[in-house]
Amino acid sequence: MFEGRSCLGPRVFSSSCQHEGSWGCMSFRLELGIGSSKRPLDIDCEDEHRRRKASKLIGSEFCPQDDEYLPEESEDQDHSAEASDTHSLIPGIGRDNSISCLIRCSRSDYGSIASLNTSFRSLIRSGELYKLRKQNGVIEHWIYFSCHLVEWQAFDPVRVRWIRLPRIIDNEYVVFPDRESLAVGTDLLVFTRDMITSSNIIYKYSILTNSWTSGMKMNVPRCLFGSASLGEIAILAGGRDPRGNTLSSAEMYNSETQEWERLPDMNKPRTMCSGVFMDGKFYVIGGIGGDDSNKPKVLTCGEEFDLKTRTWTEIPNMSPARGGGPETPAAAQAPPLVAVVNNELYAADYADMEVRKYDKQERAWCTVGRLPERAASMNGWGVAFRACGDRLIVIGGPRAAGEGFIEVNAWAPREGPPQWNLLGRKRSSNFVYNCAVMGC
Repeated sequence: MFEGRSCLGPRVFSSSCQHEGSWGCMSFRLELGIGSSKRPLDIDCEDEHRRRKASKLIGSEFCPQDDEYLPEESEDQDHSAEASDTHSLIPGIGRDNSISCLIRCSRSDYGSIASLNTSFRSLIRSGELYKLRKQNGVIEHWIYFSCHLVEWQAFDPVRVRWIRLPRIIDNEYVVFPDRESLAVGTDLLVFTRDMITSSNIIYKYSILTNSWTSGMKMNVPRCLFGSASLGEIAILAGGRDPRGNTLSSAEMYNSETQEWERLPDMNKPRTMCSGVFMDGKFYVIGGIGGDDSNKPKVLTCGEEFDLKTRTWTEIPNMSPARGGGPETPAAAQAPPLVAVVNNELYAADYADMEVRKYDKQERAWCTVGRLPERAASMNGWGVAFRACGDRLIVIGGPRAAGEGFIEVNAWAPREGPPQWNLLGRKRSSNFVYNCAVMGC
């Protein structure tokens, strides 16, 4: 699917971690509204020594090298820091102020922080720290992608770090390569099927435990659907059921309650569509309509779901133009490559290698610039187009003679016409099957 056509000389990135310069949160008055403590820090000489010691210990970064696993935390580990003031977390400054500092740490540091003592580990694994980060506007966006049936990697775009996740399962023949993925809350969901029973399976990876679980079930099993997440909720719409029927149904998943809720049906059944959240509403865009009795039809419309009124509204001409040409079957083309940054909708035109923006008032698409030259694809398969915070990212890369590269390019629309910045590059023998961005 994700094939590239061009080549590029390798660019070397340092595998070492960039050390954070200072802990600014230790030197000013903390008034973040976390807990009841809002007084300025009052540290005497002895406490100052303890504070610096704790800061040095927590500030030591967890720096995995390329392809290194995230740490698996052991519940019965004997840590030397257990004798410290676990209630206060960081001795001398109190629990509330400790948490105020911890929410400013990078997610990359949480593995080493969790190893300090049971109190740190419990705080991180409970998810409380991520909820407080969200309340105070501290969000990091990591890119998760898979180039293998059962293997996933994470990319930290700030520290330019590739991290290998645990394998989903040991037997790679249990899952089909055709699958969907979605990041919601602190979970990564992978939707696939068992090759032996053809039953639908959902694998869930949690960043809180660094482990995979399965067993979750939707109300209506489906594949090739449109989906998007907003905070702790995600909406899945359309797709195909296990019998191959095109669906108009939709449902919402809540990562905090881990419950699926059936939503009203869309106006049109559609599959191989895309989904986004924009202005607080969910949109399903493009795809293929029709059923077993009708010839499949390419849909140019979109549908808007209002979470308050729980109604669908059809929007004409919302899907960007498909670039495969009339000779290319609709089912052979990728779903629309769309992403939303700052409530503006963008699309990647893989045929003309252009970036387009949707005008909400005129309900029309206009070209704003070019895609990265190395983001070549086969009918849209082979390039991932995602929103990553306030930036758009394109993941793809050149491939030749059985060897290829994965490249991550980024552009912030607020900075003007597309000027793509190469964030990271690594060798890969396979194309990217799936990609999702998690913000927490």
